[in-house]
Amino acid sequence: MTETRYSILFEPIKIGPVTAPNRFFAAPHATGHGWNQPHGAIALRAMKAEGGWGTVAVQMTEIAPDSDMASHPMERIWDDTDIPRHAAQVDAIKQHGSLAAIELAHGGMRARNITTGMSAIGPSALPVLRPEVPTQAREMSLADIKAFRESHKAAARRARKSEYDILYVYAAHDLSILSHFLSIRTNQRTDDYGGTLTNRLRLFKEVLEDTLEVASGECAVAVRFSVAEPGVSNGLTHDGEGRDVVAALAELPDLWDVNISGWSNDSATARFSEEGYQQPYTDFVKSVTTKPVVGVGRFTSPDLMVSLIRKGKLDLIGAARPSIADPFLPTKIKQGRTEDIRECIGCKICVSMDSYGLPVRCTQNPTISEEWRRDWHPETPAISHKLQSHLIIGAGPAGLECAVTLARAGHKITIADAATEAGGRVSRESRLPGLNSFIRVRDYRMQQLVSNANVDIYLESEMNADEVASFDAENRIIATGASWRNDFVGSTNFNPYSYSETNGKVKIFTPDDIMANALADQPTSNIVVYDDDHFYIASSITEALANAGHTVSYVTPMPTVATWTDHTLEQPRIINRMADLNIAMHPNVIHKPSGDFCCTLTGKSIALDHSILVFVGARKTVADLYTSLSERNTENLYRAGDCVSPGIIQAAVLSGHTVAKKILGTKPTLAKREQIALQH
Repeated sequence: MTETRYSILFEPIKIGPVTAPNRFFAAPHATGHGWNQPHGAIALRAMKAEGGWGTVAVQMTEIAPDSDMASHPMERIWDDTDIPRHAAQVDAIKQHGSLAAIELAHGGMRARNITTGMSAIGPSALPVLRPEVPTQAREMSLADIKAFRESHKAAARRARKSEYDILYVYAAHDLSILSHFLSIRTNQRTDDYGGTLTNRLRLFKEVLEDTLEVASGECAVAVRFSVAEPGVSNGLTHDGEGRDVVAALAELPDLWDVNISGWSNDSATARFSEEGYQQPYTDFVKSVTTKPVVGVGRFTSPDLMVSLIRKGKLDLIGAARPSIADPFLPTKIKQGRTEDIRECIGCKICVSMDSYGLPVRCTQNPTISEEWRRDWHPETPAISHKLQSHLIIGAGPAGLECAVTLARAGHKITIADAATEAGGRVSRESRLPGLNSFIRVRDYRMQQLVSNANVDIYLESEMNADEVASFDAENRIIATGASWRNDFVGSTNFNPYSYSETNGKVKIFTPDDIMANALADQPTSNIVVYDDDHFYIASSITEALANAGHTVSYVTPMPTVATWTDHTLEQPRIINRMADLNIAMHPNVIHKPSGDFCCTLTGKSIALDHSILVFVGARKTVADLYTSLSERNTENLYRAGDCVSPGIIQAAVLSGHTVAKKILGTKPTLAKREQIALQH
């Protein structure tokens, strides 16, 4: 039964000629599977449909060879040979009663065309919008524009043959040729397709009308449009041209899917945005059109969802990341199990995979991208033919995930941890600025465990090798994590050296020390945070120390600040935050065993006044217990997470899940591979 307070979320919604069974809308997002890995893509989206998402949308789908996104594996609907793959995808989605939507798109000045060798095209002859590709777009002639419209219509016809319910016209994220024609930054034309907003909007309107013609009132047509480009010079604004565009096209599409651009704004980390953060930009749309509106904003709270519907801000609740973290979010709300929702933590590990062109991963959901490859299901317990007892040492992300997976299969679990609280690194890191959402990794799993009669959790319970070996359990899983090194071994230096003090003045601390409040009683000081880890920890520690009143300098041997956060699209925000806090940033500077700092480019010494140095580099596995047990040939011994190899939290969770599945022996350890049949 649906709880009365949430029943509005499960009302059917008419979208032009089709009807969505509820208001949950799994928005288009990159999966990393692409056109050449159809089984993985189909299974991933089918899982969302099974989980109760009333509409499931397919990611950006290239309409033609001159929109080749190359290393970003997207869907393709270039010609009729692509139809069977899409038809299979539609069937898998509709099997669970959901609508299937396809996001037809041309990357324009964002397309790489590396594999096709074709020219990038756009409204004007300008460099492409992805600087890692040193090429320029060709200005489209009127004949090019006509050809583009025809290719879009042809793709729409193929989508109809595939039996999609909703066809998207895509003009969002600065990833679409239509948004490039709209923008005065990229459209410098002087003909009927440039200059005034009416002219810049012309192609968008023509393509929308073309798609409506192809749909013929039998399938719906949606517009995905970024109403604002926050932080972009001369960008669209929600109270300016962004609003004008919606007003001009208000009643043409059957559905408005609205967001903000670029992708780093639309998919902001929890560190720099709250749930529903896009609403101030998109709230106006419902007042301009009578057509249904879907929006996104990392929604995980059903109460907020209901509020947005009742206040007339949205008609459908869109989600990309929350639908990755928990494909069964709608079902859990419908069944009144809101405490079981696996909430997105906004870390954007999912987004980072797109940088590598790899299948999507998730910190909260280790089964994502494994639905077909390993037959993993995010909710259905693994079938276990032999119930066993297990001792898990360590209640961090790996140990807790391992415990949840085994407990769901009906096994007896005992967890022991020497700490005063569960959670391991996520509990510690969640106290740093902007990382409070990380605690959801612990809280979701602890909620699942404390309500299970087969699980016992003992904190402040350090166990030695003799105690573990003699414990009455059939399997022993060691998940004791890792600790931060203080010997200056990091990503750019593999040779440890001792530097605990220089002239009795400089004290060395690690992230573990900072998270344990080692500086709580220290007077305000000049502090250097030396980042040879290059993800989020060093910058968050820097922020925490600045907030505490210290004068902080951020130093890194890399040429950029928090280098790996470029993959999570938060690097510019981190730099801006440091600038706002008057934190001096010193890239290309290395720390030497002498205690001096040196520019990696010029070799010149850099003078930095400091009495404290926080070294953020590599970590060491805390594996003494595992090693001792292994040396005595303890049977049925496993280890998981950072205890195996220190990495990101997502890797620890996946490791814990994988170990549990290995113990259960019910799922294949090796993933199936996509096979592409050769045509003769």
